[in-house]
Amino acid sequence: MSFRIQDCLAKATGRAKSDAANKLISMLLHEASRKICNHYGVSVGDARYGDSVHATFANECCYCAQMLESDRAVVEHPEGMNRFRAGLHIPGNALISCKKCNNEKRRDDQKPSLTLASTGWESFLSHDSQRCPTDCKSCLYWSSKIPNLTNRVDHLRHAAHRIAEFQFGYADFVKAG
Repeated sequence: MSFRIQDCLAKATGRAKSDAANKLISMLLHEASRKICNHYGVSVGDARYGDSVHATFANECCYCAQMLESDRAVVEHPEGMNRFRAGLHIPGNALISCKKCNNEKRRDDQKPSLTLASTGWESFLSHDSQRCPTDCKSCLYWSSKIPNLTNRVDHLRHAAHRIAEFQFGYADFVKAG
């Protein structure tokens, strides 16, 4: 195998343009989030919101339900904050997940169009190995986490239901976004 410097440089140049565009979009979305939170007087950083997330998800990943550890937990935006999903950092759209699920969900969030569901998080939780090609990376991820198909389907439905119910409690924020 040969190494081509030009290929490496071209890839980095393309990524830099994408990174700059994504940063601008992120700044715009965060500014919109701040305005909505100021309007309603509640933000993701408020203790009341943290208590609400904890009451629903305890110390578990919102997707896989594994116990969270501080060095492996991240803020998760079910409706991704990127150029395709345009979610906001507002109550109802900021949860906690494990880094692994957060990274795996990006596969759906980064698609311009979704085929399994209308949102990135619903799509991620729809990869039950029944509707995708056998080499689907998201389906393989869930199969490795929950090998038994019946248990996997039940778990994914339960996780989706839990997130949807939680978001329903913050419908005003979601509508404002």
